[in-house]
Amino acid sequence: MGEVVNLRLARKAKARAGDKAQAAANRAKFGRTAGERTLEEAERARAARLLDGARRDEPQG
Repeated sequence: MGEVVNLRLARKAKARAGDKAQAAANRAKFGRTAGERTLEEAERARAARLLDGARRDEPQG
């Protein structure tokens, strides 16, 4: 005879494993370190300054 399994506990364990896998996928997809966010913000600010510096003023008239 096989081992007795509590189906409610098995179902919850399976759901927990699925949630854990989903969380790992989300961390890989969306997660960034503080250093990466800071670096990206600095690059964005640098690009904006470069663009503003190259802007030509339109004549008023």
